[in-house]
Amino acid sequence: MTSSRWIGIGGIAAAALALAACAPGAGDATGSGEQETPTEVSTDLASLGEITLTVWDQEVRGGQDEQMTRLNEAFQDAYPNITIERNSQSFDDLETTLRGALTGNDAPDVVQANNSRSVMGAFVGAGLLRGLDDYADAYGWTDRYAPSVLAMSSYSDDGTTFGEGHVYGLPQTGEVVGVFYSTSALADAGLDLATVTGSWEDFTDSLATIKDSGATPLELGNLDGWPAVHVFGPIQGQFADPQEIATLAMGNAGGTWLTDANEEAAATLQGWVEDGYFNDGPNGTDYDAAWADFSKGSAAYLIAGSWLAADLEAAMGDDVGFFAPPAPAGRDLATTGATGLPFAITANSPHADAAAGYLDFITSPDAMTILAETGNMPVNDTAALAPATGVNKDVFAAFGEVTTTGHLLPYLDWATPTMADTIGAALQDLIGEQSTPGEFLDTLEADYAAFVG
Repeated sequence: MTSSRWIGIGGIAAAALALAACAPGAGDATGSGEQETPTEVSTDLASLGEITLTVWDQEVRGGQDEQMTRLNEAFQDAYPNITIERNSQSFDDLETTLRGALTGNDAPDVVQANNSRSVMGAFVGAGLLRGLDDYADAYGWTDRYAPSVLAMSSYSDDGTTFGEGHVYGLPQTGEVVGVFYSTSALADAGLDLATVTGSWEDFTDSLATIKDSGATPLELGNLDGWPAVHVFGPIQGQFADPQEIATLAMGNAGGTWLTDANEEAAATLQGWVEDGYFNDGPNGTDYDAAWADFSKGSAAYLIAGSWLAADLEAAMGDDVGFFAPPAPAGRDLATTGATGLPFAITANSPHADAAAGYLDFITSPDAMTILAETGNMPVNDTAALAPATGVNKDVFAAFGEVTTTGHLLPYLDWATPTMADTIGAALQDLIGEQSTPGEFLDTLEADYAAFVG
């Protein structure tokens, strides 16, 4: 990908729900990692006979689980010959168990696989996921999705090129990382939304104001390492060039972590620790416990992804709001974000036609409506489906503003097969003041350079 704006989400609706059997473009039907001679696929799900389709997802939170439950029930009502056997696990549990499941004798038919090189890229390279180009042609997915969205789940046959090649998954949701805030906590510190969102400097100044008032500015649960990626990424976006960040995050050649801008970003994060802006012991605090504590008033801010909006609103009501990190003077908005985890079909699934029909169903325009109704941010039709009130009104607006006038930057842990572990551990060391900003960058540079050569 060459664009510095990574997703331009727009309303695209071209349902293809009643297609007959066809023999469209190439797909990796064998899981060999190479695109085979075109094979016939069927979109006539009612004719497939009695099937049990095993689906592994990580849609465990309230709004996530609700949309998945509703869509699965609707799918089975539409196709009573197909039974959905759902296995829903937390993100961390799915990351741990999925690799073993795909290499076992009883692999699921449909799985949610992280777009990253370490997960989807590795699975594609090992021939464990089925290319979807033939079904994309049959169902019209290239019309439903913006090309830049499909690129985020596209790889070359061998899994080495990210962002090009063949489509291996379909996302349901868009994601943007920003700042959840408590209106009452800001008021207690003598602040309001207008005073903290004028610029990056206004936001960072508010951290000191909140601290001086006796409250905790920021909540972070970084026990697993990866949550701090969602704090460092938005900070980095205020200092480094968006294209340079994207080069590093996609694991493409030509970048380097060893820049003054990246060091300034790392020093800013560590400075927040030194200034006492975080809760006690962020490296020892569980992620889910952290956002639950924030919802009970432990801190004024929580820097996190839009996927927490429904649960935070359920707990906090009108007290919770959301904004994208305001840009420094003279710079565009920039923050971390992408799509939700794509749904993919395993290479050895004996029910690929049913699985593809399921993917089409849960990403259809009707599904986008259900996603919005259940507090999730649909990846398509986002502006049209924005709620009139509540925190998701803020989330949808932030996503729209960043994707249309700013830069939505890929997750940094996508970069290499090992970067998720590398950056997670390096951020724990940085936050624990066991490394300097320079040492932090040296660690990331070593991982990146070893991969790109």
